[in-house]
Amino acid sequence: MPDFFETMQRSYVDVPIGANDYVEVQAFLEATESLTKLFDSMGTAFTPVKSDLQGNVAKLRARYSENPEKNKTLQELVITERAEGKKTATEGLLWLKRGLEFTAKGLRRNLDDKKEELNVSFSKAYEATLSKFHSFMVRPVFTLAMKACPYRKDFYAKLGSDEAKLYVEMEKWLAALEKIVAILNAFYTQGGYEKF
Repeated sequence: MPDFFETMQRSYVDVPIGANDYVEVQAFLEATESLTKLFDSMGTAFTPVKSDLQGNVAKLRARYSENPEKNKTLQELVITERAEGKKTATEGLLWLKRGLEFTAKGLRRNLDDKKEELNVSFSKAYEATLSKFHSFMVRPVFTLAMKACPYRKDFYAKLGSDEAKLYVEMEKWLAALEKIVAILNAFYTQGGYEKF
């Protein structure tokens, strides 16, 4: 049986990053759609996280398809949308990068500390990333999802049978995701795109 990383449509490792760290839209969306399948291995409690990511991917895909030539990269997509006085995709990418940062931080903690359970890794990641943006109505939903994480050994067993190979693949994939998140965080901060 192939492992999770072999079944992906696209990995973040294969997302082209061009001049000025501009990230190609199509490849990024394919990699993010592949990432959402990771939450299937984490149980139904992660359905809200997966749905949120998929909803934001749909917003970006809709904007991209309006003019693929002008919206080749994530940054161009935001810049052209802002110039038109619109913000749907800009907000979508903002929330998507936040969700990806949460996911990356949770997985990074878990990958770096082989003894830490997923519920601890993702609870700490949630506190460090998304919780400050969520209302008191939304926080309990996510807090419950973090507590419902599968056991570490069960999660990794679902991703692949060769643990050593899986960790190597995950490390490459996660490092590429972290790089993209850092690029997007810098772009949003420097451009003032987090303010609407």
